[in-house]
Amino acid sequence: MPLAAGVCVDLPERVAQHAIKVLRLRSGDALTLFNGAGGEYPARIVGIERARVSVDVLEWVGHERESPLSVTLVQALQASEKMDWTVQKAVELGVRRIVPVVSKRSVLRLEGERALRRLEHWRGVAAAACEQCGRNRLPEVTVPESLEHWLAREPAAGVLRLLLAPGARRSLATLPGPPAGGWVELLIGAEGGLTPEEAQLASLTGFLPVHFGPRILRTETAGLAALAAIQFLWGDLKKEATDV
Repeated sequence: MPLAAGVCVDLPERVAQHAIKVLRLRSGDALTLFNGAGGEYPARIVGIERARVSVDVLEWVGHERESPLSVTLVQALQASEKMDWTVQKAVELGVRRIVPVVSKRSVLRLEGERALRRLEHWRGVAAAACEQCGRNRLPEVTVPESLEHWLAREPAAGVLRLLLAPGARRSLATLPGPPAGGWVELLIGAEGGLTPEEAQLASLTGFLPVHFGPRILRTETAGLAALAAIQFLWGDLKKEATDV
């Protein structure tokens, strides 16, 4: 939806339904709009007619709520509801990019039109998560592909690649953070974890195996717990907690 100060626009159907039925907004109420590229527009509802919600868009405000740390979550496909949960919570935790990959132990298998439909669904989940948590930059969700195919690509310069692996000698707390302007790429296996061959291939492409305590975490727990720890160690969670 194109946004500009001083115009009157109709909210997209999904957003309008959420405003009316969930938030219970009425004519005259204020709300905040964003287009996913940064910043936001205060707005005010000027009319509601059945499922149609019209708003006046006010001046753009350059608020930023992004973490200074750029994190890519490379997540092996999980069963449908688990994947939705992971996408939603990863967005809340400030992930910059989500890369769904098909590993040998992935329960969910996607290809062709089905893969594209799931991709659009996950992008919708990411957008809704942004609305809920106040982010105004939309994280990227990439087209699902095989883990082997994704690992074949040359890693970007300055990237810190991490793989959660029970029994690894390193812990997150012992690692130096990524260089300024660098990225963290976090690889999480599916319900059965990565196969030994996949873990070895990941190591050969620069992923550092790290442990995350003495307990083995489920796939839907592992990535989110690691993201929270990474944001605390090198991102903005520690800073926000200190400022309170």
